Amino acid sequence: MSKAFPLVMAAIGEQVYLERIKGGKKMLRRLTALGLTPGVELSVVQNTGGVLLLSVRGSRIALGRGMARKMMVSLTGNNGNQTNIEGEKK
Repeated sequence: MSKAFPLVMAAIGEQVYLERIKGGKKMLRRLTALGLTPGVELSVVQNTGGVLLLSVRGSRIALGRGMARKMMVSLTGNNGNQTNIEGEKK
């Protein structure tokens, strides 16, 4: 079982998987439109204490800390135990 933590706690340059989003329908729609869906790999490019700059699917996305607190992530390379959106082992 992976140890998920809020995205705001990820170190700069650390590769993580988005496991789940703890937010309402509006927030889920917004993040989905930005390509932030469970199973996606991303990294924090910049964390200035306010906005987080993320690298996701070859794009850069600025995200507020409030949203980032509701995004639970886990480290990549976690003994091959990551699952994709369909629940299959990667």
